[in-house]
Amino acid sequence: LGFTWSGISSGTFAVRHVPPGFMFDTKGPMGFTLRPNQQMVQEGFLNSVVANHLIKMLAPTLDFKLGHILNLPIIEHAPKKLKIIIKMAIKLSSLDWVSNETSWDFAVFPLLRADYRQHVLKDTFRKLRAHWQKMVLEMQRLEEENNRSFIVAYGLQEELDPAVPLKEITLTCNPFYRYHGNKNESELEALLLADTMREFMSYAVGCMFGRYALDKPGLILANQGETIGDYLKQISAPTFPADDDNVVPMLDGDWFTDDITERFLKFLRVTFGDEHFEENLKFIEQAIGKDIRKYFLRDFYNDHVRRYKKRPIYWLFSSPKGSFNALIYMHRYRPDTVSVVLNDYLREFQAKLISRKGHLEAISISTSTTQVEKTRALKEIENLNKMIVEMEEYEREVLYPLATEQVEINLDDGVKVNYNKFGGALRKIAGLTLKK
Repeated sequence: LGFTWSGISSGTFAVRHVPPGFMFDTKGPMGFTLRPNQQMVQEGFLNSVVANHLIKMLAPTLDFKLGHILNLPIIEHAPKKLKIIIKMAIKLSSLDWVSNETSWDFAVFPLLRADYRQHVLKDTFRKLRAHWQKMVLEMQRLEEENNRSFIVAYGLQEELDPAVPLKEITLTCNPFYRYHGNKNESELEALLLADTMREFMSYAVGCMFGRYALDKPGLILANQGETIGDYLKQISAPTFPADDDNVVPMLDGDWFTDDITERFLKFLRVTFGDEHFEENLKFIEQAIGKDIRKYFLRDFYNDHVRRYKKRPIYWLFSSPKGSFNALIYMHRYRPDTVSVVLNDYLREFQAKLISRKGHLEAISISTSTTQVEKTRALKEIENLNKMIVEMEEYEREVLYPLATEQVEINLDDGVKVNYNKFGGALRKIAGLTLKK
């Protein structure tokens, strides 16, 4: 139990409360109090404008070392009210953090909590947004109250102002803090809405793979080699079932019934019903600025890689030009997973392309079709030929050799080591390639 801070920072100095069980290093030093009953007060002081004012004198280069913290003159100033304020601030920060998918204690996506859930997604977001606004304003009040208390204790009423601008309220649900730059309130709200919808879609993908489930909070499948059988032991009759084979195709068109776009549309129906489905879908697409399929094809994986800081938990098998894409969940990976991608998806996709090409060739020579239809068919045939060649090369040079290897992975080695075992089969990610 202690508190930590960023060793080097160009912004305001602040500490973070750390519960038991966490490690630290020189870039994120950690302090421990000799008087546990005073820790809340010490953290309140270190997060006050008084401490920030003083430490900038001790560390003008903004390199905050342990010695600088130890040299701060801390007054034993612990009225009961102050401890309550600090506990409330820690609680609000924790609630904000655990609503993020990357948090260890993440349980369920906020839009699906009963407190905010409405039949219409737009109404649900409005209710959640009102709650977030209340959290931000309450945190602002608590921080200003904390500042005021220490300013008085140190007799600095003439030198320091207790006010805290909204942009310094460090909650992820606060758009003024989350998005930097000179943006007006309308632009900030649009960014927050778009990101919330993208996070909702990310949670849906997690449900597709069995990482999460609508029927049970928290992680479901998160250990190496877990299967659909392990999932069904926890959730015997899932509201939205996880994918059976741990492969979710992501293609330009409805070539497979378990395509990521089709599965998301089903997820939306399950979570918000059929009655307002079209309205809810339109709301999401307007928020993210494109239709669902285009988002999954063009942006989803980039967002996922960014969300997990270039250590993705979903891996994208992708042909050289991106005509074929299929996601897997690394925790459910097995040595035969590549064979499943090859036999059940890539080769099946090839067969569908060839069938489609045959249909178009019939149109192109039919006497009953117009010249416009023939021209359109010939153009599509040309594209299909390129895709078929791409699939053949991807199978011959990459996927088939890899499938025969029956590659083993070990999650303890980390994403970087394991991801690189698949070479050109997976989408290349800058910064994830091992140095030779």
